Amino acid sequence: MLLLLPPSETKRDGGAEDSVLSVSGLSYPSLNARRRAAVAALRKLSRNREDAASALKIGPSLHFEIDRNRAITTSAVMPAMDRYTGVLYDALDAASLDGPARAFLAEHVVIASALFGLIAAGDAIPAYRLSHNSRLPELALKAHWREPIARALEEYPGLILDLRSESYVALGPAPRRGNSYFLRVLGEGDDGVTRALNHFNKKGKGEFVRRIAEAGIDHPDVDSLLAWAERAGVRLTAGNAGELNLVV
Repeated sequence: MLLLLPPSETKRDGGAEDSVLSVSGLSYPSLNARRRAAVAALRKLSRNREDAASALKIGPSLHFEIDRNRAITTSAVMPAMDRYTGVLYDALDAASLDGPARAFLAEHVVIASALFGLIAAGDAIPAYRLSHNSRLPELALKAHWREPIARALEEYPGLILDLRSESYVALGPAPRRGNSYFLRVLGEGDDGVTRALNHFNKKGKGEFVRRIAEAGIDHPDVDSLLAWAERAGVRLTAGNAGELNLVV
């Protein structure tokens, strides 16, 4: 089973002592050439603070993000599951999971990054700032990543559950086949009607992935996942074709 997560714009500082980014050490080595190109383009952009702030769509209070980008090849790294913060990753709270659950995340969770493409949750990365809608000179992110990411995902033979936002799906869609599903998060109102959630869907996704990691089951197909969810009290049901609905 593969769980696809979006990244977060916010990142935790720090990392392992004397560590630096090793592109060749990341998962999905077929993406390495494009990773190096994206890193080089981001570092070049970051030489000019004004241009970088405009391309990254950040105000003066976030100019420290430009300094992060300048140091991207020399700053310390930590596992992606710990690097990302924000609503989804705070709910996942990978740091508080035990060893087996963290190992499950490292093996089964993949994060779609605008800078690195697909990375495993255990891959060591630095803090950086680059979003799906950032503008890199001479490098259009959608054109840069869409086909390579789609090919990498197509090669995965098992169950794929896509928890990304639609903007990150556009950077590289998951395959359309019987064992690939997009997850929609719904909330139930006082009237009993379920409706799509916006901000709070991130919290629901983080908690859901945490429950899966704690259970530690590598589900071979959607029937196995749905049966587990029913036993675990997780409100997961089949939705439209190629979709699952999670009610939180």
